[in-house]
Amino acid sequence: MDSGKVVHRRKPGIPVIGLRASQKSHRHQEVNAKSLDLSRVIRLLEDPLTLLKELTAIAKILNICAEKVTDHPEYVPILCEALIICRLPFLKEKTSDELHYAQDVTEFLSQMGCLMRVSDAEVRQLIFECVKSFYSSVAPKQMLNGLQPTSPGYRLQLLERSELAQTLLLSMATLENQPTIKLQLLHILQILSSCSDMNCSSILHARGAETVCLHMNDYDPTGQVLFRSSEILWNLLERGNKEVVTAQLGTLECVLSLKEAFFHLLNTGSGHSDLQLRNDLLVITTLIAESPGSQLIESSFAKQLVVFSTFPELKSHNPLIRNLKLSYSNEDLKMKKLLLNLLVVMSRDLAALQLYKEERVMLALLALMKPPVASSSERQSGSRHWSAAQKEELQLQALATLATIGPLMLEEYISCEGNTCLLLLLDWCVGPDSYFGQGHSFHATGGRGGKKAQTRHCIRVLRSVTSLGEESVNQDLCDQGIINQLLGILMQIDAGPDEDDVVTLEIKSDIQVILSTLCETDMHRKELFGSEGVEMAVHFLKKGSDKFYSGLGHNKLVLSTVDCVWSCIVGCYTTEDYFLVKEGVFLLLNLLSTSPRCVHGVVLATLLELCDNPNTLPYILTWRDGNGQTAPRLLLQLWREEEEELGVHRNQHGGIADPQRPILSLFQLDEPLLSFPANVPSAAVLEMSENLRSKIYSIFCKIGFQDLPGLLAKDYVTLTIIRRYLDFKVGEVWDEISRELSLEGVRPISPDQEALSTICKIAEDTARRIVEEQNSILEHHQKEDISEEKLTYTEMKSRWKQKEFMAKSWDDYVSRTSNYEALKEVKAQREKYAESSRPKPKHEDAAIRPAEHFIGHVVGVESTDAQGPAGVKVTLVRTPVRAPSQDKGEPATPNPDYFSTASSAD
Repeated sequence: MDSGKVVHRRKPGIPVIGLRASQKSHRHQEVNAKSLDLSRVIRLLEDPLTLLKELTAIAKILNICAEKVTDHPEYVPILCEALIICRLPFLKEKTSDELHYAQDVTEFLSQMGCLMRVSDAEVRQLIFECVKSFYSSVAPKQMLNGLQPTSPGYRLQLLERSELAQTLLLSMATLENQPTIKLQLLHILQILSSCSDMNCSSILHARGAETVCLHMNDYDPTGQVLFRSSEILWNLLERGNKEVVTAQLGTLECVLSLKEAFFHLLNTGSGHSDLQLRNDLLVITTLIAESPGSQLIESSFAKQLVVFSTFPELKSHNPLIRNLKLSYSNEDLKMKKLLLNLLVVMSRDLAALQLYKEERVMLALLALMKPPVASSSERQSGSRHWSAAQKEELQLQALATLATIGPLMLEEYISCEGNTCLLLLLDWCVGPDSYFGQGHSFHATGGRGGKKAQTRHCIRVLRSVTSLGEESVNQDLCDQGIINQLLGILMQIDAGPDEDDVVTLEIKSDIQVILSTLCETDMHRKELFGSEGVEMAVHFLKKGSDKFYSGLGHNKLVLSTVDCVWSCIVGCYTTEDYFLVKEGVFLLLNLLSTSPRCVHGVVLATLLELCDNPNTLPYILTWRDGNGQTAPRLLLQLWREEEEELGVHRNQHGGIADPQRPILSLFQLDEPLLSFPANVPSAAVLEMSENLRSKIYSIFCKIGFQDLPGLLAKDYVTLTIIRRYLDFKVGEVWDEISRELSLEGVRPISPDQEALSTICKIAEDTARRIVEEQNSILEHHQKEDISEEKLTYTEMKSRWKQKEFMAKSWDDYVSRTSNYEALKEVKAQREKYAESSRPKPKHEDAAIRPAEHFIGHVVGVESTDAQGPAGVKVTLVRTPVRAPSQDKGEPATPNPDYFSTASSAD
């Protein structure tokens, strides 16, 4: 056949045109290109090295092969060979290839997960082998020159960004007839979820927790499906969003699946791993119970778990536990403790409380918390098989559970005589008999070697029960003597060697809280608190607040002590007077001066309540701290500190800076103007309960504003503000009313508007008068300061003059005694001065002077029978003393003019 002829039928009239040389050349190039592409495909399939830049082409080949497998099974070996190559590390030619081809690698990994649509078991198994290989860093033995393996975490980082984990999870629905492959898939999901938060998030996005939970009970002769499923759920809970996981597992279908798995292990599990897996499922169930939308109660799973929680303490004919036997191993102990903890978690639901009542949970808890002595006979009879350490753990767990459930089931608590059981346990805790606690559990912290842990949790239960304020429960406790019992325990514990232990401090503060709760509203109980309670409160007040920030619990103890004074002492005059005699007010003021700011509120409130007793005021006014500071001055200092904290604007002397806002805080200025309902307190009223100023003002109203000791000028300035605090606060409230009316667009009638304006004006005028008074106080004290300063300078000047005079006298004395000529001159001056001072005679006859008499005084004292000063008689005699010239002559006769007597009796 001629090559130039056309073999096809063609229409007539169309000329035959042969291929030109250019067309032949183009056809040849296309054939060569196809041959080259096929050679590349062959090289990709045969070459054990996979370059990053070739992953896109490999992904296309894998997809084409996967599409053709259904009709052409011969593509399966090619697909398997390609997957075997993908198990090897990816190679790069340059360092920048990892970043440049990152998107290609991510897409390639996502496409690998899509290959799970191929139903061939070998293909699916190779996919799993590829994923496993990503977690190993095995480098190829031979590499071409210039090629390097990617970094170890490169594929793992990109795997997290891909959809591989999500795709593998979704493929679980296609593995119903391949249990072996399903188990391998669970293993891969376990690996993916164990080391990546992003993988867990991707799995959860596809509702992975729900999917795994629904398939955990599938047929599995190996028993590994349940184990792998549990591990995946644990990984999702730890690394994923816990709320999302519990929400997915809280559906009715998932709860029923968990229920089936739990009962299967409970009834058939005997090995250690089975018991551990059973407890793991119970923990997962507990986490589901914390979710508000869980279906535990609707699925009846909760009811069955409540029945198990009372076993073996209570006998029951329930078929669930009729054939149930415990080995009393550590795993059984963990299950029992998990069940007790589940009771606490489910107690938030009222429907669960009804289940507790039906299954007598309260009775089971009270049986568990009995002292070991009370249950020794039961252990000997064989009804209990827990060891001593296990019994202690269950006892503490039961007490911790009762602390939560007891207040919610008061009716059952009372009917089971819970108060009596607790007080008997408390007697055992402080009793003399020896008991060595093991301290193995969380609740036994600090109780090793003794009963401290039991005491701690017993007190906790009493605190939770009494805090409800149920009168029947509290009265029953008081009738059984709990007040005196707690006071004795408190002082006994405080006298122990570990008084500053964390657990001990908690016990002491909890006991004080219980006493405060019991005595707060009952006068008779305050009388029972009595002198012994006052001694206790004074003892703890003397400890002060030096260790307030120690982190051990001293802060709680300080606050509970003050609260105990307020609730148990204040209001009863007998205990109040005894507290005053024991200098309790002094201790409160000492605490007020040394404690942090957070304590000041309760201390001031307690002092204010005590001020109702008239005997309190002298103690407050006579108190002094170590620096001599008085109580009024301390209160004024606290007021200034409080206003500084509130941002109240004051001038440099502490006086009012803005008469329009004399006491307004910065927080009130910053708050937007709002309109409040009539039953809601406004900002001005609410502010009074949030700071100390109202309490300080009330205390000053009790002790007065006049004649206060130890105040300075700034204290008097502050005192003028406090004295008018109520007036300022009233004006502030009326100002709020005015602004709220304006905000709501309400205009009062003219008389009301005038009255409102007058009230606001009065408050401002009062503030201006206070400003004038403060200025007058400052001026007065300034004058006093100037006067004192002048007096000080005068005293200093006189002292310097005295020193100068003494120095000059000393110089003169030295010059006189050391220089003979100067001494002679001084002597001559003295003689001359003495001669000039003598009187000169009036005439010559007077040269012979008559005898001169010098009057002397003689005092005589004579005692009489009278009492006091009247019984002493003093006689004064004046007698002349003769001149020396008369000594030689006769004695002169006494001149009557110079002789007289005087008597004190006259």
